[in-house]
Amino acid sequence: MSAGSLYERHRAVLPGWLALYYERPLELSHGEGRHVWDVDGNRYLDFFGGILTTMTAHALPEVAKAVGEQAARLVHSSTLYLSRPMVELAERIADLSGIEDPRVFFTTSGTEANDTALLLASAYRGGANQVLAMRNSYHGRSFSTVGITGNAGWSPTTLSPLQTLYVHGSVRTRGPYAGLPDAEFTAAAVADLEDMLAHTRPAGVAALIAEPVQGVGGFTSGPDGLFAAFREVLAREGIVWISDEVQTGWGRTGDHFWGWQAHGASGPPDLLTFAKGIGNGMSIGGVVGRAEIMNALGANSISTFGGSPVTMAAGLANLGYLLEHDLQSNARRVGALLRERLEAAARRLAMVREVRGRGLMIGVELVRPGTDEPDARLAALVLERAREAGLLIGKGGGPGAGVLRIAPPLSLTEAEAEEGADLLVGALERAEAEWKRGLEDGDRP
Repeated sequence: MSAGSLYERHRAVLPGWLALYYERPLELSHGEGRHVWDVDGNRYLDFFGGILTTMTAHALPEVAKAVGEQAARLVHSSTLYLSRPMVELAERIADLSGIEDPRVFFTTSGTEANDTALLLASAYRGGANQVLAMRNSYHGRSFSTVGITGNAGWSPTTLSPLQTLYVHGSVRTRGPYAGLPDAEFTAAAVADLEDMLAHTRPAGVAALIAEPVQGVGGFTSGPDGLFAAFREVLAREGIVWISDEVQTGWGRTGDHFWGWQAHGASGPPDLLTFAKGIGNGMSIGGVVGRAEIMNALGANSISTFGGSPVTMAAGLANLGYLLEHDLQSNARRVGALLRERLEAAARRLAMVREVRGRGLMIGVELVRPGTDEPDARLAALVLERAREAGLLIGKGGGPGAGVLRIAPPLSLTEAEAEEGADLLVGALERAEAEWKRGLEDGDRP
C-alpha cells in the first residue's frame, strides 16, 4: 500500500492536531544502527531518533533479544506481583540517580512520569497546589502537564488543577537577562524567583519542575549552576525540586549522565523524571526520588502497564549496552565534532542565529535573514531539504518555533557525524538560497 493512501486513511481516522512532519509524510519500514528506511526503499541518516527515544541504535540486537526472550516467557503481570526485571532495573536506576535513599516508580511515558512527580510533590507538601515552572518549558501532553507547560505552542488550555508560576532562566540568549554575563544572569534569575515567592505563600508551593536543557523549547538552557542557586532558595521553604530528565538523561549531554549534574553544587534533585531513551523505543518512563517523598501518597496506587516485564527487559539490556560501551563519552566527543562543523557553517549563513546544546543534543536556531525573528517556515523548509538529501532532523522552539533539533542515537560514529553535518549544511544553504530568490521575486518562501 502506498504512503499516499495511508496518509488519507490517517487523516480520516486520527485527530487533526496529531502533527506529521513533511509535505509528503514518511512511512518508515525498518531501521538499523543510525539509519532508517521508508517503504519506498529510501535510506535516511536518523538525527532525531524518534524524538530522542532511539537512544543507542535502531534494531539493537541486545535489546531485540531481551524483548523476544521475555515475551516468550511472560508479557504482562502488573505491579500487583513481584517482578524480577522491574526490581533489577529499579536497582540500577536508583544507584545511578545520585539521590540519597532513592525509590523508583515506573510509568509508560515521560508525560505520566511528570504527572506522577507533581502528584507526589503536592502530597508531600500537604496538598499544595502551586507549581513553579520555567518559561518556554514542555512537560507532556496530559491535563496537568499541559497546564504547567510554559510554551504556548504546546499548551492548548490554561485550565489546570494547579496554579503555575513561571520563572525566568532557561533561555540564555533571549529575554530580559540575555545580555548579562553568566553569574549576573543567574543572580537576576534567583532574584526573580525570590521576588515571586515573596508575593505568594511559599507553603502553598509544591515544587519547581525544570528541564536542565529544554527539549521541545529548542534545546535552550541557562548557565551551569542556575538550578543549584535556585535549590538554595527552594530548600529554605521545603519546596521540592523536580528535574525533568526525559530528554537530557542517560548521558545524552555528554558532559554528564544526568542534566542536573551541571547544577549539582547544592546536591541532587528531590525527584528526577525519566523516559524516552531508556527503552530505546519501548514505552518506559518513571520517577526516582527520595524515599520520604516517593512514599508520600496516602491512598492506594498501582500501575497496570508501568514496569511491564517486556519493557523492563528492554531497559535493562539497553542501559547495560549504553554503560558497557560508554556512550556518554561518545556523545561528548562526537557531539563536539558535529557542533564545531555546524558552528563553522553558521558563520556564513544569515539565517542561522545560534548553534547551541551539549553532547548529542544540538539546536540550530533559524531567523529571517536580516532580523532576529524566529521563522517556523524556514525551519520547515530546511526539514524538507534535509529529508530530500537523506537526513531526518526535528524542530521546535518557543514563539515562532524556528529551531532545528539534532539528537541522533548516542552510538553515532565520527564518519556519520561528518556525513550528517554535510547533509544539514547543504540543506541550510539550499533553504537560504531559496529564501533569497523568493525575496527577489517579491515573495518569501
